[in-house]
Amino acid sequence: MKTLGHWIGGKPVESVSGSFGPVYNPATGAQPTQVSLASVEEVDAAVAAAKDAYASWSQSSLATRTAFLFKYRALLDARRDEIAALITAEHGKVHSDALGEVARGMEIVELACGIPEKLKGELSTQVSTRVDVSSIRQAVGVVAGITPFNFPAMVPMWMFPLAIACGNTFVLKPSEKDPSAAYRLAEIATEAGLPEGVLNVVNGDKPAVDRLLSHPDVAAVSFVGSTPIARHIQAEATAHGKRVQALGGAKNHMMVLPDADLDHAADNAINAAYGSAGERCMAVSVVVAVGGIGDELVARIAERAGKLRIGPGDDPASEMGPLITREHRDKVASYVTGAAAQGAEVVVDGTGFTVAGHEDGFFTGVSLLDKVKPGMAAYDDEIFGPVLCVVRAETYDEGIALINSSKWGNGTAVFTRDGGAARRFQLEVEAGMVGVNVPIPVPVGYHSFGGWKQSLFGDLHIYGNDGVAFYTRGKVITTRWPDPADAGGINLGFPTSA
Repeated sequence: MKTLGHWIGGKPVESVSGSFGPVYNPATGAQPTQVSLASVEEVDAAVAAAKDAYASWSQSSLATRTAFLFKYRALLDARRDEIAALITAEHGKVHSDALGEVARGMEIVELACGIPEKLKGELSTQVSTRVDVSSIRQAVGVVAGITPFNFPAMVPMWMFPLAIACGNTFVLKPSEKDPSAAYRLAEIATEAGLPEGVLNVVNGDKPAVDRLLSHPDVAAVSFVGSTPIARHIQAEATAHGKRVQALGGAKNHMMVLPDADLDHAADNAINAAYGSAGERCMAVSVVVAVGGIGDELVARIAERAGKLRIGPGDDPASEMGPLITREHRDKVASYVTGAAAQGAEVVVDGTGFTVAGHEDGFFTGVSLLDKVKPGMAAYDDEIFGPVLCVVRAETYDEGIALINSSKWGNGTAVFTRDGGAARRFQLEVEAGMVGVNVPIPVPVGYHSFGGWKQSLFGDLHIYGNDGVAFYTRGKVITTRWPDPADAGGINLGFPTSA
């Protein structure tokens, strides 16, 4: 069995904690790898390496940083299939989906390549007699990133490329369920010429996270995961004086208005609900059918759901792979059976599904629940699996009120041919990311990703301009160079521009 350790100071480090976690192949149920779970001392070693590297890396030129990032991007491009294969082997998503994940992560590497433009300061001359004022942005120090299992390559790339481009050093704690992709990203960064200690990967579970949150040399923490953990991250890290961006969970609604193209809406509902087996924080998990279209829309979604090809992620014929663990699969199934008990109509039941030859894999079929209502567990909870709920609303106003009453506000979408209705929706809906006839409105790299309400804890979203702002601190410099002819003298009055 393979054992995966840590990446500290630009080289592999075998763990001495003696504690390990299982890493499964979700398609087979086998355990080919165990991952080392770091002790407090091993986390401290990673932070120390990052702190030592910060002194020189923060003073490196923008030309040096961008030269590394361009080379890194080229190496990632050449190895995208290799990284995608690691994702498929440990997460289970199909290879094409894994390739898409790598491509979206590389968008942020490309954004980071343009960091000189993002870090340009401002200058005001002659604000008072021979007084100039400039504003600059500087790195914050050692940054920790804590990332989820569902995007083991993309979410780390949402964080560390931009952080190190801004002059910070980084300690990444990836999910212990599928850590190999993040580890490989660090290896490739060293190959691209990143100095020792600038990017470190420490594997672990809650003790490792808690140490990063309390460590006095960690200045900022980025997190993506569930809402309860995001809330904990913000509370603990801010209590220790750290800057925090913590992205939480979601229950994303897709409103379909009566004038919408129902075939187009059904296709997109399938894509957004069942892609990556629903293990996406931007997955559509609720369709709001407005007016009298509910029965027809449900029938079209059900027809398409029955044709999906589910199988191992490395099989080119598979459109959806397994879930991450056996326990998660069983939890997802419990929502389907529970919905029936609470009065919902189970139109498509994916529980009990198996794949021939992979009976020990963590597979489930897709499920479609109709006539779901608030108060049912399938509606109220983030299921994080291939379960799509349909709720009925008589009017647009009823539908928008339903969406806005959700405690989450990550992403949402409206499907319509009516430009006026779409414009009203995008202004009235209470969510951070909105799609108009786009079911998964994940912003491109130069815009920022993040939700509202209990989908975000902290002030700034991730990547884009918000990412640059999070990984830097502003400084204002007021300068006077007196003219040799100045008489000088003492003046105790409050300084003004007069």
